[in-house]
Amino acid sequence: MNEIVADPVLVARCGLYCGACGAYLRGRCPGCRENHKATWCKVRSCCQDNQYATCADCKVHQNPQDCRWFNNWIAKVFGFIFRSNRAACIRQIRSIGIEGHAAEMARSKRQSIKR
Repeated sequence: MNEIVADPVLVARCGLYCGACGAYLRGRCPGCRENHKATWCKVRSCCQDNQYATCADCKVHQNPQDCRWFNNWIAKVFGFIFRSNRAACIRQIRSIGIEGHAAEMARSKRQSIKR
């Protein structure tokens, strides 16, 4: 298993930190940004289409919960199961930047800010 390191490239478009994900650390996933098979992810597609690094760059929705792609039923199920708070991750990226978010997630060894 790989070590958790702070790398802004490992911040998913939705704010999750792939660098602390078990699948990524075991080499079973390249991370959300590099996973070209993740065409099903509407957040990823939206960010790519609009040339956003993450939803924190969105000019349409100040609150990501207002976005239909960010706040869909799959995201709600995922957030419930993993007790993740992607909106808090987006707020943290806006507050301390993507590098700061990656550093904080690596330091805490978490994929997401907990609910």
